[in-house]
Amino acid sequence: MSKSIEPVEPLMRIAELFHSIQGEGKYAGTPSVFVRTTGCNLRCWFCDTPYTSWKPEGPTADWRSVAGRALSYECEHVVITGGEPLLQPDVVPLTHMLRDAGRFVSIETAGTVFRPVAANLASISPKLSNSAPSDEKWRGRHEAARDRHATIVRLIDEYDYQLKFVVDRAEDLQEIDEYVSRYANIVAENVYLMPQATTAVELGEKTPWLTEAAASRGWKVSPRLHIEWYGNVRGK
Repeated sequence: MSKSIEPVEPLMRIAELFHSIQGEGKYAGTPSVFVRTTGCNLRCWFCDTPYTSWKPEGPTADWRSVAGRALSYECEHVVITGGEPLLQPDVVPLTHMLRDAGRFVSIETAGTVFRPVAANLASISPKLSNSAPSDEKWRGRHEAARDRHATIVRLIDEYDYQLKFVVDRAEDLQEIDEYVSRYANIVAENVYLMPQATTAVELGEKTPWLTEAAASRGWKVSPRLHIEWYGNVRGK
């Protein structure tokens, strides 16, 4: 008689897990635990975490052990980020355990994948045409995957949300206007413009004109405190 084989649960691949401050969006400045997954279906040229996309790295772990590590910090806010965390099926039970333990869970996503996570905030960063990589191998795949209208609709319908648009040049603003106009129920105060920058100098150059552009539309400008305070380094 053949022995039954127990199904093996998939493991999560985690690039890093650390305690810092939230640098962006609505909760900027809030002490937070970051669970950064590895793996992304996009290849933005300006990606500031290439170790989760272009050159993925990190060990695998059972989601329960990941939850245990996150809960070991006496910190209310937990941010699940990436890469694209919603690519990993076990992000669902992970977020439910964190929420059940009383944590405020933010999920950071490009809005190309949906999973029924337990999240207090869906922090959505839609990728515009300005994100396309120069690498021909990836350009077609990136462009085909980056804009998922139905997924965005579902995320903003089912979760408290914010939309963070990475702006590289003033010319990007017209595309953002057109993007937002496609969604009748987007609340203006949930829209953030965020400067594409890896240094405090770049932040200082772009923030003034972004602030003016956002104010004229009823939007907000997201800081990037981790860049301003620490530079573009890991674990911050």
